[in-house]
Amino acid sequence: MNQCCFDVRAWATVSQQHNIKEILLSLLQSTIKMDDAIKTKGEAELADMLQKSLKRKRYLIVLDDIWSCEVWDGMRRCFPTEDSAGSRILLTTRNNEVARNAGIENLSMQMNFMDQDESWNHFKSAAFSNEVLSSEFETIGKKIAQKCHGLPLTIVVVAGLLKSKGAIEDWESVAKDVTEIPVKNLMRSWMDEGFLKLGNDLEGEAEKCLQELVDRCLVLFCKKSLDGTKIRSCKPFKRVTGDEIDYCPYGLYRELLTPVHRQLRDHDNNDLLKRTHSIFSFHLKDSYFSGLQSELIHFKLLKVLELRDILIDNFPVQILSLIWLRYLSLQCHVNLDIPPEICKLWNLQTFVVQVLPVFIGRSVLITYPEEIWGLMQLRHLKVSKFYLPNPPNVSADKGSHMGFSNIQTISYLSLDCCTNEVILGIQNVKELGINGYEINFNSIWDSGLLNNLVHLQQLETLSFIGCFPLFPASASAFPATLKKLMLRFTLLSWSDLDIIAELPNLELLLIEYNDLKYWKATDDNFPVFERLVLNKCRYLKEIPIEFAEIHTLQLIKLTRCLPELGESATRIQKEQEDLGNNPVDVRISIHSHHTDDEFDDDEDDDDDYDDDDDDDDEENSYVDVAEDNDNDSDADAAERDDN
Repeated sequence: MNQCCFDVRAWATVSQQHNIKEILLSLLQSTIKMDDAIKTKGEAELADMLQKSLKRKRYLIVLDDIWSCEVWDGMRRCFPTEDSAGSRILLTTRNNEVARNAGIENLSMQMNFMDQDESWNHFKSAAFSNEVLSSEFETIGKKIAQKCHGLPLTIVVVAGLLKSKGAIEDWESVAKDVTEIPVKNLMRSWMDEGFLKLGNDLEGEAEKCLQELVDRCLVLFCKKSLDGTKIRSCKPFKRVTGDEIDYCPYGLYRELLTPVHRQLRDHDNNDLLKRTHSIFSFHLKDSYFSGLQSELIHFKLLKVLELRDILIDNFPVQILSLIWLRYLSLQCHVNLDIPPEICKLWNLQTFVVQVLPVFIGRSVLITYPEEIWGLMQLRHLKVSKFYLPNPPNVSADKGSHMGFSNIQTISYLSLDCCTNEVILGIQNVKELGINGYEINFNSIWDSGLLNNLVHLQQLETLSFIGCFPLFPASASAFPATLKKLMLRFTLLSWSDLDIIAELPNLELLLIEYNDLKYWKATDDNFPVFERLVLNKCRYLKEIPIEFAEIHTLQLIKLTRCLPELGESATRIQKEQEDLGNNPVDVRISIHSHHTDDEFDDDEDDDDDYDDDDDDDDEENSYVDVAEDNDNDSDADAAERDDN
């Protein structure tokens, strides 16, 4: 833009700690002759002076680094609304909301991040000026520049800080990888800590907050869903404070890090225990838990308690006094009975009981008492396998029972608990997992338990694990809202797949560890289907060619399956191209991307389906305290159809 085109050119840097008067004075310096008297005037007078000085002139105004919409709303009234043809006001911001608020008639340009070479050159000029670099510092410097993810401000701040650091060890600590954070874990932490406004749709509110952090370049998204609409994992940009580089993996509530050998002992005489809101343990030895367990009663305001890698044999009764607890995660290796007093934890929103993979084969069962139904705030109940009794009556009317009105996630509920009363008690659930292992099917053969699922009118994700000879005989037994169906270790036949194909809103089907040999399909199957994921289906040789006619199909992912199955997926891809559709994305892997833990529905390291990732890669031992089949029948049936 040619400077000669403008009568007035003015620039003001706004920044986060903005001052409207200072901004106005900065702009007036380029429009009028300044004196000390002008500097004593108030905002209203200065705004009027600026507007008059710009009237009937062509001007270029730059407002750099605006952080909030309020600043622009306050400044826009200072500029002439008439006779300003050819004038331009340029805003720069890291907040997309500011750009949107500037008006739809205005041009908004999203700046790209710097590429690797640009990042390094920018970093080098800020950190080293014209100094000659040793190969050691250049190598580590390039890694650091890459970790800044092309964000100029981060590059400048980090480089400026490291400029005074002469030890290579300081540089290496900055170059370490930043752990990706599963978005569901992050959002649940916000909920459990009470960071979000109270309401029914806490998940929706959390998504808005995360998007705002991304828009402000405070958080970098790492993985998105296949359709690009949802963030699956993210990482914060490295945070620089004072004279040191301080990175917090979760960046939320780490205020005190207590090495395990000094745990709590040094703080008996102060109010740390009373102020503590969260406790996380990672790779903590069992011997240390006894000390922590005895201290739990003093954490009166505790909201989050995560006891990772501590194997318990009995429910720690000290937890029952933590009435403000919102998040509780335990780990066990034997059957565990939850005491009736669990109802005291009336604020509890998330209850997780993990079972180590080495103990999975023992079919550990968690049994909840009837009193669990008193936890009206409960949103997420995640256990490898648990027994849930029928809810108690709430009145003399035996048809009226208690229920989890806020429940979002339940997994894995034992199949024999899918009674009409239990299903009605969880009827708002959106994600449900059902475990069919070690069930006496003779006792429930004619019960039609799975037909009760039709009452779950909010259900979007359904997971089955274990033997299911009682698969519903009709698609009408499933709620019409179902979008994702995951089947692991199920005795599934192709006739069952015919039923699944009729589900009107199904978008994702995952089949894992199945001995299915044949799959036949019709032309009108899967009306809105998008993703097919087959893991370790070692006998299936072909995906029906009719899948090529599903115009919504986006992905076929195969892991550790027969080569013939991959060839059939490629044929479907080619057929779609011939039909003029967008070709399906075919991904084939001979190695398992996920763990072999059949109960591990907690993986979110793939954007193909929505399982949560509750894993953590912490490497240190510390307590973190802060202020969250029947193959023959398949073959026979297929042969009869061919005849």
